[in-house]
Amino acid sequence: MERLALPEAPRRLPDADLLLRRALGDRAGGKALNRLDEAARAFSDDRFQDARRILNQLVERAPEVPEVIELLGLVHYRMGHWKAATKRLEVFREMTGSTEQHPVLADCHRAQGRWDDVQVLWVELRDASPSGPLVTEGRLVAAGALADQGRIEEGLALLERGWRIPSRARDHHLRRAYALADLYERSGAEPRARELFIWVRNHDARFADVAARVRSLS
Repeated sequence: MERLALPEAPRRLPDADLLLRRALGDRAGGKALNRLDEAARAFSDDRFQDARRILNQLVERAPEVPEVIELLGLVHYRMGHWKAATKRLEVFREMTGSTEQHPVLADCHRAQGRWDDVQVLWVELRDASPSGPLVTEGRLVAAGALADQGRIEEGLALLERGWRIPSRARDHHLRRAYALADLYERSGAEPRARELFIWVRNHDARFADVAARVRSLS
């Protein structure tokens, strides 16, 4: 799909409180902010239907508030509504110039088989390099999309690029190692897969199904 290029840095926009009060007036804007907070709590509690209902009301009244658009996109994503999530998160990207939700947006495109869009978003995120965990999430989606197309070796190459065992393992390191081990196993490199699965298990035995994956390769 055609999309505007990202700015050199994310746009500095007013926060939701100010934008809602500008759009709706001070009193109504304050109430709308409370509703946005309520939607965020519903999202955190996995009450996605409740969150969506509130956010649909807010977006009709204040369509220029990035936090509303972003959260509505995330709600649709968690509900598996790929097309609706894509619509909202593409708007969020354009409004903010941010790559913050690129992994989620790319995963929405991946779910719809839009491989070119996944690649474009991965390149944007990689070039912006906002943080290690965020770039790792984008890398996982991009590699997964390649694997979905049967391009296992290319997916492996993407996950291997720059990878090394960290001195202090964090969650995004475990996620990358697990994905890399999965593709090693799928490519037939079972000893390398087992080695990485064991490393993940040794740091977090409850990570996904890693214990079972180790047993299956023993």
